[in-house]
Amino acid sequence: MKRFALLIAVLTGLLASGCGGSATRSAADFTVEIYTPEYASGFDIRGRDKDAATLVTVRNPWQGAGNVEQHLLILREGAKAPAGLDAQVVKAPVRHVVCMSSSHVAMFDALGEVRRISGVSGIDYISNTYVNEHRYCGEVRDVGYDTNLNFELLASMRPDLVLLYGVTGENTVVTGKLRELGIPYIYIGDYMEESPLGKAEWLMVAAELCNVRDKGAETFRGIAARYNALKNRIAKAARSPRPKVMLNTPYRDTWFMPSSRSFMVRLIEDAGGEYVYTKNASDTSVAVDLEEAYLLASSADTWINVGPCNTLAELTAQNPKFADVPAVSNRQVFNNNRRQTPAGGSDFWESGVIRPDLVLRDLCTVFNPQAVDTAELYYYKRLE
Repeated sequence: MKRFALLIAVLTGLLASGCGGSATRSAADFTVEIYTPEYASGFDIRGRDKDAATLVTVRNPWQGAGNVEQHLLILREGAKAPAGLDAQVVKAPVRHVVCMSSSHVAMFDALGEVRRISGVSGIDYISNTYVNEHRYCGEVRDVGYDTNLNFELLASMRPDLVLLYGVTGENTVVTGKLRELGIPYIYIGDYMEESPLGKAEWLMVAAELCNVRDKGAETFRGIAARYNALKNRIAKAARSPRPKVMLNTPYRDTWFMPSSRSFMVRLIEDAGGEYVYTKNASDTSVAVDLEEAYLLASSADTWINVGPCNTLAELTAQNPKFADVPAVSNRQVFNNNRRQTPAGGSDFWESGVIRPDLVLRDLCTVFNPQAVDTAELYYYKRLE
């Protein structure tokens, strides 16, 4: 009897290891390069020889992720999901998508595929015209936030896919419930990219979902070409010395300064500016005390991204000492809230993620107006 039990245990172990190997082999079957990003580091798209299915692999889509990898299998033209593949599965083109981040909305809009969006998170903070035109007739629904998702509504909507985003980790309550409801999902890690063009390149995932891969590639190539052309022009024509740039305002008596590797600092540098806080080389923002932040602001020629402020009076109301900062007295304070919803949702964090070329043009106009052919700002405005 003991020998029989031992035999069963051995066979069970072999079967278990065989299933694991099958999952690994299933992912490894996708060896055909469909899209390898030039700027983004968080995803790639591969196919296989025998059919039109593709596999989107997402890597480390939130802060602190270590070797996290997720797969989304996209089936088309009668392709079948391989046995043992650990992946969410959808059929392309998707018809109904729920976007948990406004930047996801912008990806579909850039492709002319925004009509596929049937749900969003925080609809009052979404700038997109289509979403706002179709919210009241019920064609686009607000599903709530990841901390309080309306699962009953989601279940009734039966979306083909939910696009998630994570800040510090996977929300297992949300993903567990989506699995229970049989609703596929994938984390989109655009906000983790340090390259402005890397963020925009995530629109290729939306293109793959909509069966418009060629259009996606053409759209992104145009964005990258315009961005790089302007970057190269500024490299030759920027002011010397470069204007020093301060970022942000205090939040609850703490001033967060982004990493010198962040996408925002990359934009500043590409626009011919110089970030004032170079000693943060981590991959996250760091808190500095108000005294140090005031000294940094005092050394800056230009001050941008000043939170909710719409006027210089609102800025100096936060701290009267700000009135003595050169950027304030010289009216060189600019905020990225020119385009926002009545509730305060900023299009800078929506379409601006997909249009870094327009953001760069704004910043070039601010830092090096002599090198651009327009004085008009799109996402930014000067505080008066």
